[in-house]
Amino acid sequence: MAILVDDPLWPAHDRFWAHMVSDTSLDELHAFARRAGIPARGFDHDHYDVPAERIDALVAMGATRVGPKELVRRLIASGLRVKERDRRD
Repeated sequence: MAILVDDPLWPAHDRFWAHMVSDTSLDELHAFARRAGIPARGFDHDHYDVPAERIDALVAMGATRVGPKELVRRLIASGLRVKERDRRD
């Protein structure tokens, strides 16, 4: 059971963003996000987008910092990964 956060590599809205996922359940992910004050609008199918300046606080709360490849590997292994084609409504 882990909340994972990767490196802030994705630019948008004049800042860099990272991804936060759970390797166990979306319930765990949503509960952690609520405790961290991450707004629900930051959720995107299988992860939260989090700004770079929040990463240290997330780690202090118990998230594990990993590289982006490790985050994706563990998200896929968890069975929670939403493939791009599954995201279309």
